[in-house]
Amino acid sequence: MFIPKEDGSEQGLSIICVEDKIVQQATVQVLNQLYETDFLGFSYGFRPERGQHDALDALHVAIMKNKVNWVLDLDISKFFDTVEHDWLIKFVEHRIGDKRIVRLIRQWIKVGVIDGDGHRQRSTIGTPQGAVISPLLANIYLHYSFDLWLNKHRKYAQGNVTIIRYADDAVLGFQKYQDAIDCQQALTQRLLSFGLEIHPKKTKSIRFGRYALAQCQEKPSRDKPGTFDFLGFTHYIGKKLSGEIVVKRKTKRKRQIAQLKRIKLDLRKRLHDKPWETGHWLRRVVQGHINYYGVPFNRQKLGKFVEEVKKLWLKSLRRRSQWHQMTWQRFRYFVTYWLPKPRIVHPYPEQRFYAKYPR
Repeated sequence: MFIPKEDGSEQGLSIICVEDKIVQQATVQVLNQLYETDFLGFSYGFRPERGQHDALDALHVAIMKNKVNWVLDLDISKFFDTVEHDWLIKFVEHRIGDKRIVRLIRQWIKVGVIDGDGHRQRSTIGTPQGAVISPLLANIYLHYSFDLWLNKHRKYAQGNVTIIRYADDAVLGFQKYQDAIDCQQALTQRLLSFGLEIHPKKTKSIRFGRYALAQCQEKPSRDKPGTFDFLGFTHYIGKKLSGEIVVKRKTKRKRQIAQLKRIKLDLRKRLHDKPWETGHWLRRVVQGHINYYGVPFNRQKLGKFVEEVKKLWLKSLRRRSQWHQMTWQRFRYFVTYWLPKPRIVHPYPEQRFYAKYPR
């Protein structure tokens, strides 16, 4: 089946049977024991005991502790749809000698999708999104085509280079601007040889970092540090109340708007549900949003999100005949009981990072 993406395009989603899911999960558990010893430290996507906030913490610490003046915001265009099967099998065979496992993987990656007319399209390229084993296969492909090469290439840079990758999204920090340009050009050619292409619009070099802000203050003629998006957050340079320069994060605008649109649409579908049923559902939705986006310095965006949810719920209640005269004063009791208050639930990145990875 096909599902819509944020940019308006569609991507194929493979829904496999229960038997295949069980076999794939067992295979993933076995292969993880092998590949976890090979995967590099700056890879965070879809790995045991590593998550999105671990990648965000590592990125924050890397920018704050290293001499980062430029950031290369890197995005691989349609990565899961352009993985070449021949290269993937070669990478797997490089580590796995069991022909039965290789044969299973070869069969799984050829699973196609069924279009809107009911016709089956067999895959000749890409990995089946929605399959249990797809994230591991993606990490294997990027480990050999991206990670190992980049880890070696960084040694020839003139300044410091930091790398954080989560699946097909990566952020590279550079001390020297020329290193960022050279790396982007070389990496583009490297990925092309494996059938991958860097997204021309989403990939960009940005002046960023606490050292970059200090340099701009010394020479006002320089461009001010920009912003970039990573894992649902917009990263920007700001200051604490003490005046200390720090990397801050706020909810990505497009993500928040999309989430509110989904809530609005679901409220319309739940128009005839009992208020307590809607309140119970909204509590889970809002709490889930807070659990992910409740990071330091994002209190304002969280508050804005909760306020918009309140307005949508009140508007939905007023559409019902028996609630059309609902006032804010009366609605306050619904909000107090059902909707959680916006709050910061995550510690500062340095605290969690050094607790998990002691120096």
